[in-house]
Amino acid sequence: MKILICTGIYPPDIGGPATYSKLLFDELPKRGIEVEVLSFGEVRHLPKIFRHLAYFIWTLKKGLEADLIYAQDPVSVGLPSVLVAKILRKKFWIRIAGDFAWEQFQNQKSKIKNQNVIQNEKFIGIEEFQNMRFGFITELRKKIERFVAKNADQIIVPSNYFKKIIVLWRVNTEKIKVIYNGIDLNFEKSWESHSQQKEKTLLSVGRLVPWKGFKQLIQMIPDIQKEIPDLKLKIIGDGPQKEELAKEIQKLGLKNSVFLLGKLSREDLLKEKQKAGIFVFNTNWESFSFDTVEAMALGLPVITTNICSLPELIEDGKEGILVEPNNKEQFLNAILKVLKDENFRNEIIKNAKQKSQMFSIKNTLDKLEKLLMK
Repeated sequence: MKILICTGIYPPDIGGPATYSKLLFDELPKRGIEVEVLSFGEVRHLPKIFRHLAYFIWTLKKGLEADLIYAQDPVSVGLPSVLVAKILRKKFWIRIAGDFAWEQFQNQKSKIKNQNVIQNEKFIGIEEFQNMRFGFITELRKKIERFVAKNADQIIVPSNYFKKIIVLWRVNTEKIKVIYNGIDLNFEKSWESHSQQKEKTLLSVGRLVPWKGFKQLIQMIPDIQKEIPDLKLKIIGDGPQKEELAKEIQKLGLKNSVFLLGKLSREDLLKEKQKAGIFVFNTNWESFSFDTVEAMALGLPVITTNICSLPELIEDGKEGILVEPNNKEQFLNAILKVLKDENFRNEIIKNAKQKSQMFSIKNTLDKLEKLLMK
């Protein structure tokens, strides 16, 4: 069997589709399944219309040799690859781990707010977004991703929560399969001593976009420092909000307390997780969080939000602490509990390590291979 993986991003890019595509490229050949990856990043330097045309032609050429075309997003690579699959009469699968239309809508709203055109507008969550009407571009994006999903032979989603979102697209539920993302749990170093870590450093990782809540997390730091004066926050990742976050750090006088580390190599990312005291993730939306599970596996106590798929990863008070997004008081209380209650910290670390084994690469690949063999 030969699979053609069509992905919007691929390492060294950071993000779920990049990590997942690299995992399949590395691991499926060990199981006798040939894999070729086409990254949209290879044509992104071209003008908009030409880049999509070039990717379509490239996919058409490579698709001739494939038994299955497996797209990793429903728009940028999903649309050209589903059209190629129809032309070549190939099986078409898609992994959907995010709502492109909703994400672009949130990015646009953020840009408008920064221009002071709209103030204090209510945040529109991903579930509410599905049944609302918007402008032409947003509605076009919604129609494209729904068209791609409805024409897929199989849809893979990374959580039960996100399966509910795809059902709202009026897609046949029988072709939606939940397969949790696989995390590499084979670390070179022993992390057993990490449960004794006393360093008062918060670590957060993710793409710098509005719904990840980095700006609000930064704004919490001055008040948190009233209780924990030497507390520091490190944020790893890149994205469209980088400049805005840097300005916020400057405005609040936090240049010696909050650090934007940008993109890091895999090795450096693991080093930062080793040094940190607590992993914090103030997200408003998540289909599956690689970094949360990895933090659990590394023995890093986790404080994150009680939304979307995160309660599937963590039971509050057992494998970590779940709080409301942007709730400064709850974050402060959670941080204090983890830092001051050693027995509690050690207990959630132990439970989280055990829970993280559910999300191993082996489990993910076993389920995917079983589905492929059908």
